[in-house]
Amino acid sequence: DLAKGKKIYETRCLVCHQPDGGGVPNMNAPLDGSSNVVGNNIARLVKIIKGGYSEKIALDGYYYNNVMTANPDLKDEDIANVLSYIRTSWSNKASKVTVAQVQAAKNKK
Repeated sequence: DLAKGKKIYETRCLVCHQPDGGGVPNMNAPLDGSSNVVGNNIARLVKIIKGGYSEKIALDGYYYNNVMTANPDLKDEDIANVLSYIRTSWSNKASKVTVAQVQAAKNKK
């Protein structure tokens, strides 16, 4: 549900990743046009949303080092919705994410 995903994005992600998904240079990675976001590693995206991220990250030739807060309270459906919204918004044209993909990602070691 893209409308629910947009609402989650607006309340949890927008402050750091910006309304246009562009992020903040050297701090918060962009989501628009990001190879990680539109790539096939759904498990990585799920783990970052659930557990947060605190390491410096190199992404598409740039470095970002702001801590991303964990979201352990988000349900699988919420994660699927927000990832689907992000992966299909702005210039992103990736596939939507299903609840089954989120569940499989959580079970990966």
